Amino acid sequence: MKSKIIQFINKKNKSKIISLTAYSKNIASIIDKHCDLILVGDSLGSVLYNFSSTKKVTLDMMIEHSKSVRLGVKKSILVVDMPHNTYRNPKEALKNAKKIISKTKCDAVKLEGGKQVIQMVKTLIKNKIQVMGHLGLLPQSAKNFKFKGKELSERNKILRDSKLLEEAGVFSIVLECVESSLAKEITKTIKIPTIGIGASAHCDGQVLVTDDLIGLNKIKARFVKKYLNIQKQINNAVIKYKQDVSSGKFPSKKHSY
Repeated sequence: MKSKIIQFINKKNKSKIISLTAYSKNIASIIDKHCDLILVGDSLGSVLYNFSSTKKVTLDMMIEHSKSVRLGVKKSILVVDMPHNTYRNPKEALKNAKKIISKTKCDAVKLEGGKQVIQMVKTLIKNKIQVMGHLGLLPQSAKNFKFKGKELSERNKILRDSKLLEEAGVFSIVLECVESSLAKEITKTIKIPTIGIGASAHCDGQVLVTDDLIGLNKIKARFVKKYLNIQKQINNAVIKYKQDVSSGKFPSKKHSY
């Protein structure tokens, strides 16, 4: 196991883990200074391409964005989402995971699901590929986007899946939109870190979509806290640019050859 992964796991019960998404070098180079883990999420489908779901995201899209992100990541663990229909069986999962790693030089890949993907997870780990798990709300297969863990049967399934993923060898699990007490129970039960998104402060760390955090999107999801209104700042900058061009103030001699 890579030393970076071991150090990451050892953060459990010691310090909160900081994680954000990135889809380009420019953003990655800024957040890398402050993060433990950077995720190239298939959320880029809705964030960048205005897709109605992540199911339309292709392997090539993930690879190209991840190659850009890699250029900006120096210290964080870089994890890449395996998109929908790229790990339907162990052979397919291994082929595509190898392709992602060879082309992006990422540290690990992330798969959604528990029992249904265990054989794929085991195959990757057997071939020395680091895997991050993902339970709770699974965007690639979700029929609705409600929080998970309200019903006892659902709680038990998610808890069992977390143990199965740990036993299979994943180094961490994302818990998305999981009911707070369940997230707390999972975090206390398993020995690997849990990374929450809409799953309470009981998790070992948190992840957010950077575009949501800076207010570039108009998303109003309950689990999103907007730390900046970048839309307003961009708008103000464009207004000033328009005024300068219209008045002949820009470009000045300073900005001309």
